[in-house]
Amino acid sequence: MAVQTSAIAANLERVSEKVARAAERAGRSTDQVTIVAVSKTFPAETIRAAHDAGLRHFGENRIQEFEAKQATQLGFADAVWHFIGHLQSNKAHRAVHLFDRIDSIDSIGLAHKVDAAAAQERKRQPVLIEVKLSGEETKSGVCESELRTLAETICRLPHTELHGLMTIPPYSEDPQGARAHFRKLRELRDGLRRELGLELPFLSMGMSHDFDVAIEEGATEIRIGTALFGERLGARNR
Repeated sequence: MAVQTSAIAANLERVSEKVARAAERAGRSTDQVTIVAVSKTFPAETIRAAHDAGLRHFGENRIQEFEAKQATQLGFADAVWHFIGHLQSNKAHRAVHLFDRIDSIDSIGLAHKVDAAAAQERKRQPVLIEVKLSGEETKSGVCESELRTLAETICRLPHTELHGLMTIPPYSEDPQGARAHFRKLRELRDGLRRELGLELPFLSMGMSHDFDVAIEEGATEIRIGTALFGERLGARNR
């Protein structure tokens, strides 16, 4: 465990240095950017090592996988657990029970399911809306034309709190290829602020290969997997 913690701590230091440089270029403070460690597919002992290294925000995208990890005593009182994957409506209650925030609301129907689950859990559930800014069929998210309606719906729900927006741009080897998508999400957030009078303090965008560009465009949360934990099998990390 000590060796793993040391390796993650070294990776975290490198990421933090890059965060600081990007924030400086954008005239922002590093305090305005939170690293969400994307721990999906990694075992509980890796998460414990990451916590020992100083990380406090963790992103998971599979309900059953996270339930199994929680069964191994991941009850850190100071950790914040983000659900970052596509959430099926029939798993809304399990997600609300397990996670501090759901970062991937993409439909009115799902919003209502999450609100009903939060009522049963006697909590107010913080959420982000996932916005689809590309034509990729494999990507989840609400389209731009339906964003305002979804935001208005969530704001009327008694047990759900809208905290901001999230997006996953099309993958590009050149990090600059994502800049227009990051800028667009910020502009959409700013538009909702003006039109609906919402605060929406969180913009979740940017991954291991392009988070510096996301910070320059206003990201307040960056989802980092590979740069902290190394490569994993399967799809690219958020």
